[in-house]
Amino acid sequence: MSKIIIVNEKDEIIGHQDRENKNDVDIIRVSCLWIFNSNNDILLAQRSILKTRSPGKWGPAVAGTVEEGETYESNILKEASEEIGIDIQKDDLLIGKKRFVHKDHPYFGQMYYFKTDISVSEFNPRKGEVEQVKWVSIVELSSLLQEIPEDFTLSMPDLFADYLEFLKDKNI
Repeated sequence: MSKIIIVNEKDEIIGHQDRENKNDVDIIRVSCLWIFNSNNDILLAQRSILKTRSPGKWGPAVAGTVEEGETYESNILKEASEEIGIDIQKDDLLIGKKRFVHKDHPYFGQMYYFKTDISVSEFNPRKGEVEQVKWVSIVELSSLLQEIPEDFTLSMPDLFADYLEFLKDKNI
């Protein structure tokens, strides 16, 4: 059984916990990957309906809880392969900011970015992790977040704001 990393308010490791025994006040680490293409479309992933948190909700392409022995970076590389079936090299990742999120549960989220022009059919969503993936434009995602926010994870508006800030900072 894997153990997840528990941290304090400064993102310093204070212990490890069986995933099943984590309580709602434990602060954990999460890595998050935004995938975009040459058209600046964003790849969204619909979480599995079998997930405990936010089943069936849409979020960034990949997100994962950092486990004992992992770093944010090693976790996101593993999760990209496990969740949507793509292998990303460390040097191809762009590192974004880390933010503290406290929507449905507290966590530090480290943002990563990856640019690719892979067609949606080339992704291989893993059953039990991801229902489906799709490319959407920035304008479309902005509209969807306002029109049907209940279709998205609770933290998606904040994470999307980070994504837009990243694009602006990098002149993308």
